[in-house]
Amino acid sequence: MTHRILVLYGSYRSDRMGIRLAHFVIDGLRGRGNDVELIDAKEVGLPMLDRMYKEHPKGQAPAVLETLAGKIRDADGFLFVTGEYNWGIQPGLKNLTDHFLEEWFWRPAAIASYSAGRFAGARAATAWHGTLSEMGMVVISSTISAGPIAQTLSAEGKPIGEGGKSLERAFPRFADDFSWWIEAAKAQRARKAPPY
Repeated sequence: MTHRILVLYGSYRSDRMGIRLAHFVIDGLRGRGNDVELIDAKEVGLPMLDRMYKEHPKGQAPAVLETLAGKIRDADGFLFVTGEYNWGIQPGLKNLTDHFLEEWFWRPAAIASYSAGRFAGARAATAWHGTLSEMGMVVISSTISAGPIAQTLSAEGKPIGEGGKSLERAFPRFADDFSWWIEAAKAQRARKAPPY
């Protein structure tokens, strides 16, 4: 069964290492027959949050917000690729996420984290759990991480070294869990209308 999955990535840095992990998960999910699209916060280019999508009068939101809201509503699940900045989450990805609320509801979210160090973004992944849950997503318990990312994935997002082998071994279980939650949420939404 094909699932519509958005992979959201949020680094604004000039030398972006995390795009390697985004490419890795996109390739892996597409290899399983999914319809996957990268949503790159830097390319989307939203301003710092002033007014959420829902705070604009109907039909008057900026075109970029309207387009992105439609993509979010049409998705079956979301995979957040997050770097760790000073033990926390990336501001670019958080800003993109905060522009929306109800659009995220009743669908699963998965987290893939990375960093230049050996903790591989684990602290950022932990912080995202609470944030995404508050925004109405079901955060799956499985995560994957890459770190040090430069020694785990090539510039093209291909596994290298021992870290890359470990990531390759972890991905199938991660993707299976994500798929299970996507299917469960789709079935529930088809069976019963959301409560509001």
